[in-house]
Amino acid sequence: MPDATPSSAELAAEPIVFVVDDDLSVRESLEMLIAAGGWRSAIFDSANAFLTAPPPSTPSCLLLDVNMPDLNGLDLQGMVTSSSVRMPIIFISGYRDVPATVRALKAGAMDFLTKPLNSTELLGAIRSALARSEELRREDDAQERLQRLYDALTPREREIMVRMTKGLLNKQIAYELGISEITVKAHRGRLMKKMGACSLPELMKMAARLRIDGDPDT
Repeated sequence: MPDATPSSAELAAEPIVFVVDDDLSVRESLEMLIAAGGWRSAIFDSANAFLTAPPPSTPSCLLLDVNMPDLNGLDLQGMVTSSSVRMPIIFISGYRDVPATVRALKAGAMDFLTKPLNSTELLGAIRSALARSEELRREDDAQERLQRLYDALTPREREIMVRMTKGLLNKQIAYELGISEITVKAHRGRLMKKMGACSLPELMKMAARLRIDGDPDT
């Protein structure tokens, strides 16, 4: 019978659910519920403890209590959303707090649940948050690949790309850069190939994603 123990690579690829709550009984019940849902968990008793953890390398979400000593959940949300890690957040609270709910949702929280937690509702929220996390990671990976393609362009190719995406014709680009139209065409063909763009509209979309709208050196 084959060994059912997951390898380190398989374990590293599994989604993880972070929990930050200062109530021990809540942490324990959430840990068991998350395990029953088939996910890994990382449990913290304070926002500061969570902040010392390394950023996740797999899809993840955060179950976050609103009211905690020292650093509360809303403050931690602000720190997470302003960081480079895009992690969906589900708030949990011991009572209904309309202002806190509104603030959390406006700041991008996926859900705001009140205790005692409904297990079916919570598992559904976690499932949605992890799916969203996976989408965000795919977007980030695609953006990184696109940035690498752009970084591989020569300075001249970047100059021409900027002008192409502004709608300039080859002869206009040639005039602005003080080069021949034939040279512009050659650079244009090479940069299109390097970027993997099949058309000018596709290249323009890439430029928009890269926020290229001016001097390529700025």
